[in-house]
Amino acid sequence: MRRIAAAALLVAPALLLTACGSSGKSTSADSASSPSASASPSQAPVPPVVDSADPMPVVGGSFGKSATVALPKDKPSGKFVVHTLSSGSGQTVGAKDVAVTKLLVKDWTTGKTLTDYSSAPLVDPLAQGSIAALEKGLVGHKVGSRVLVVAPPAAAAGQMDTSQLKISASDTLVFVLDITQDVAPDAQASGTPQTEPAGLPKVDASGKKAATITVPSGVKAPTTLKTAVLVKGHGPKVAAGQTVVVQYTLATWANGGKSLQSTWDSGSPFSTQIGVGSVVKGWDQGLVGQTVGSRVLLVIPPSLGYGSSAQGSIPANSTLVFVVDILGAA
Repeated sequence: MRRIAAAALLVAPALLLTACGSSGKSTSADSASSPSASASPSQAPVPPVVDSADPMPVVGGSFGKSATVALPKDKPSGKFVVHTLSSGSGQTVGAKDVAVTKLLVKDWTTGKTLTDYSSAPLVDPLAQGSIAALEKGLVGHKVGSRVLVVAPPAAAAGQMDTSQLKISASDTLVFVLDITQDVAPDAQASGTPQTEPAGLPKVDASGKKAATITVPSGVKAPTTLKTAVLVKGHGPKVAAGQTVVVQYTLATWANGGKSLQSTWDSGSPFSTQIGVGSVVKGWDQGLVGQTVGSRVLLVIPPSLGYGSSAQGSIPANSTLVFVVDILGAA
């Protein structure tokens, strides 16, 4: 079984859309791979989930506020506990969704707090695989819920690369999960349609599939970033440093708008930190300040895209055309 880096549990997942420096080489903020929830020959199988066990941690606080966890003096039972402390009324998290969660994680074995509410929210693309503790603690629960997970080694620490957190693969971990947002794989922009500007590609994103992009015939590609809001969302503004959850379709000006890559084809929304150089400059400049729920057209010149380096099917010095639906920000 492939192991997930411990840091990936507590921050944003690996990037799919990477930034390029002046050398043209791709860079990624997190190269961690996602784990399989199944056991390898050298690891004990994940035990079945139960609602309670003896002993149990005592959790204080309410949803959305920093939790407290009092650990028993006794050793953990070894059972895999997933217990709903309070139920929300939002949509139910699905197995292929992207869930956003505030969390506290403690090591029962050492008493050490691994992360708390002052840390950035966890943005978990469940379709890419997750440790069992998170998968069982999120899938099937509603947004607005607080969930307690007591994870024996096979359900958490044994599935992680624990060196970064200085814990043992044999430790029992305790999670308190506040589920704050959930994005389904077929989610779309949900705001007010806007008038499309002249001289830029026309977009048809009416279906739950890759957007159809038509580049205007006989018009030269712009040499500066062009941003057009096609649907104005009614959510909060995206701030630099947040992790955004989006659907996107990518084409180039030169190929007339033919889709080269789309989250609709991959089957899961994409999440990345924005405004901090983790993705191409055109995304950082064009998406920060937009509102959640918006659909944004980005026409990105080479200097703010992949520059003089080819990227797979994208030729060097390409003007990129993106249609981006902003579905969440944390």
